[in-house]
Amino acid sequence: MKNSFSQHKIFFTFLAKFVLFYIAFSVLYTLYLNQFDAKRNELDGFTHLVASQSVRIMGFFTEDVKMQPHVFQPAEQIIYHGKNVARVVEGCNGLSVMILFAAFIFAFSAQWKKTVIYILLGIFLLHILNCFRIAFLCFALYHYKQYGTLLHGTIFPLIIYGAVFLLWILWVTKFSDYARKSAT
Repeated sequence: MKNSFSQHKIFFTFLAKFVLFYIAFSVLYTLYLNQFDAKRNELDGFTHLVASQSVRIMGFFTEDVKMQPHVFQPAEQIIYHGKNVARVVEGCNGLSVMILFAAFIFAFSAQWKKTVIYILLGIFLLHILNCFRIAFLCFALYHYKQYGTLLHGTIFPLIIYGAVFLLWILWVTKFSDYARKSAT
């Protein structure tokens, strides 16, 4: 058993760091969300920010777009050409994906400064991409409502998860300690 652990020490270290980071930040995120009363339709500030920034992006292409609080849910409704095309709920804000992204980077960490900078830049990029994703999803849902399930459930999630995967690959191959060890 001891020999098996030492043979796979890198894997177990990665796994422990990943799980600990993911759990710690998921707990912090849950504590953040618990500040808001879903029964009173209170939406967290970050989800509101994401919805607002997505509407601003849409505003570059059209003037006929607005956002309003949902009456029966903790959500923001996006109205395009007078039609409710989407509602932005907590799950749309991308924070869970950002935690997953950061946990992987931390688990493959290099020097602290490089790791923190990459995580912050990656989270910023994922946030911007997510806002564009929501904006373009709203346009797509308005024009191609019949493909709503495919667009919302498959195509647009592929964009965000694809970006996370590419950022992971870039980290492992170019910036992590593993990349440095492989190059020598």
